[in-house]
Amino acid sequence: MIFFKKKKVLEIKIYGDPVLNKQTKRIENIDDSIIALADTMITTMKEADGVGLAAPQIGESISLIILGIPYNSENMAQRTPGEILLLPQMPLVLVNPELTPTTNVTSTAEEGCLSVPEIYAKVVRPEKVMLSAEQLDGNKINIECGGFLARALQHECDHLNGILFPEILEEEELDKIKPMLKKIKKKR
Repeated sequence: MIFFKKKKVLEIKIYGDPVLNKQTKRIENIDDSIIALADTMITTMKEADGVGLAAPQIGESISLIILGIPYNSENMAQRTPGEILLLPQMPLVLVNPELTPTTNVTSTAEEGCLSVPEIYAKVVRPEKVMLSAEQLDGNKINIECGGFLARALQHECDHLNGILFPEILEEEELDKIKPMLKKIKKKR
């Protein structure tokens, strides 16, 4: 009989936890501990049925994000270079990611967050961003990303800057979820 070792799942920090509002530190060296942490974060993200996870969400104040956006090969001609390159690589681990908007055009879409459970709100974000990051193998990425990939990158990179999506909502959207946010904080 073969036994499979169950992979470790980390606790996801919830809204109100101080670690979620801290600026992260850059990763200076991608060593075995970072690679192991990334692997555990992938397992944790999948177990929580998420499409992204940032290190602060599991209590680590380092600049590391995981993305697990479902890949669909349709309409590839209409996608940005980043979508074409990165979507087939999911789950994707990015070290020290930095984003710069490449357009003033914004879009509004509903977002949720594993650290703000069961709350969704409409968030305004730039439609395209330039991503600069490093992968675990040392490969450097500098590419324009759009679509859901750009939105997910912005959401996860906000975590690295100590920002949760309710903090960037327009007032009307924030007012809709304030009672639910208070409930989450009270439970803590």
